[in-house]
Formats: sequence, C-alpha cells, structure tokens
Amino acid sequence: MVTSAEMLSLAAFTEGHYAQAFPSFGSERTGAPVVAFARVDDTPIRLREPVMEPDAVLIQDRTLLDSVNVFAGMTQKAYVLLNSSQSLEKLGLEDLYERLPAGHVITLPATKFALERIGRPLPGAAMLAGFAALTGKLKLESVQQAFRSRYSGRVAEANALVAEDAYNFVLKAKQST
Repeated sequence: MVTSAEMLSLAAFTEGHYAQAFPSFGSERTGAPVVAFARVDDTPIRLREPVMEPDAVLIQDRTLLDSVNVFAGMTQKAYVLLNSSQSLEKLGLEDLYERLPAGHVITLPATKFALERIGRPLPGAAMLAGFAALTGKLKLESVQQAFRSRYSGRVAEANALVAEDAYNFVLKAKQST
C-alpha cells in the first residue's frame, strides 16, 4: 500500500497536480494492516496529517473488511475499489453499494491480474489503474508511466499490462452499473 500511494502521487504529479503520499504505521506487529494516504489537488497541499474524510478508499486485502472499519469517515460521494474476485453481494457490501452514487463501488480482481501478468500477487498497478478508471481523476498512461519510472524492463512492462487490464475491467464494470 505504501508503494501504491507513492505511485498514485507520482502519476498525479506527472499530470500537473500537487500530490503527497505517506504511510501510517503504528506499533503493531509485523503483518498488521498498513494504511497509506495520498492527497491530490490542483493547489499546493499544506496539510500533513492522516486523511479523515477520504474521497476514495482502495482496499488491497479484502480480509480487512472483517477487522478494520475501512469505510470510516468516507464522504457521501466517495469511491470504493476493493481487490476481490467476489461480488459486492457475496462480500456483504450491498448497503455500501446502495449508499454511494451509482458506479462508485466496484470489486476488481487485482491480484488475479497481477498473477497472470507479473507472476506474483502484487495488485498495486491494478488498483491504481482501477482508481483512475473509477474516478476519472488520472489517465491510464500516467499510472503506467509512474510504474515505468520506478521499475524497468519486464517488471515495468508487466505492471503496465496489469494496469491496462484493470483499467479496462473497471470501465466495463462501470458501464454495467
């Protein structure tokens, strides 16, 4: 999640936005849930604290739904992207789907896309491209460029393909809502 937040801010920065990303680590044990925040704006960002009222929530690990209130403080028009191959109904999230505007809550098999293209369960590129498609706040090319600037060769290109798969998946899912 920390790398994903950094990649999100880098993609936003390449499009001319102001951006910041930062993790939040407590004194938890190894393997405990990690929270990372990203802010993107068209004006300089002076605030340096956790996001208490998120406009978007990206959940890379669906098991967090059972242990953490990942939806706390969300705005009434927030976007939610959840890494899962299961439907919102199977995950018990119908109320969230009903509460937020149409097309704002989508599940994305990000890990599946990563395993197919990268060979490892690294859903970051898929989640960020899914965010771009879901919100319209970033271009797919900016997400791909962020990963190409951080990685090289096969890893960079595999992440770019994962991003494209996820972007197209979310666009199609939005059309069916």
